[in-house]
Amino acid sequence: MSKAPFRFYLVAAGKYHNIDFARLELLKIIAEDDRYRVQVGDDYSNIEAIQAADVLITYTCDVIPTEEEQDGLQEFLNSGKKWFALHGTNSILRFLDDGKVDTPNEAPRFMEMLGSQFAAHPPIMPYTVHVTPGQEDHPLVKGIEPFEVDDELYCCNYFGENTAYIQTEWNGTCEGFTDEDWTDEAKGTHLVFYTHPYGAGEVLYLTLGHCRGKYDMQPMIEEYPVIEEGAWKHPAFYELIRRGLKHCIGEL
Repeated sequence: MSKAPFRFYLVAAGKYHNIDFARLELLKIIAEDDRYRVQVGDDYSNIEAIQAADVLITYTCDVIPTEEEQDGLQEFLNSGKKWFALHGTNSILRFLDDGKVDTPNEAPRFMEMLGSQFAAHPPIMPYTVHVTPGQEDHPLVKGIEPFEVDDELYCCNYFGENTAYIQTEWNGTCEGFTDEDWTDEAKGTHLVFYTHPYGAGEVLYLTLGHCRGKYDMQPMIEEYPVIEEGAWKHPAFYELIRRGLKHCIGEL
């Protein structure tokens, strides 16, 4: 019988997203299983608590750990534990004077732990994600049919060994980003749900989950004109999170 309780540490913080909404939805999912216990932080500073947890969960945007905190995250993964990273965890955003967004490689060790770094995304639009060929029987995605999301399609640079379970295909231009040209067919496959081994541990990454409310672009925009909930509107996204948690505690 599996041990209980399972201890999660959730980092939910960052810019340009409705972090309150994402945090609450993740906590609701965690609360569905009475064996799950969770501590919540808004950065990586409580590294002792992170290392004491069984699983680290992150939903962030442009939140980069210090070098000392990266040491602690490496120790966490090297001890054989799992890190479930969502959406913008792998993002670094710099708004330039010309209006474009740069995504500089300022934290290479952090991104190597995650297996990817966000580079750009096209304008938010509907696109279809599907199980990666050959992974149809994997318990993370078995029975998950292709589904359409109205979300940020993450174009990333990848590092190390990644095993994809859900992906999408797209080529085009990411207007507004310095790394805007994604027309090369060789760059047309984008990992949506993947695992990345690191030390004795593993990162499970799910790029879906954009959300933005009325006030989340301040001070650049006083009131954002639309409410965006991305993949949070789709039941399959919640199912992927539930399965991801079970995977991270060794029950899937």
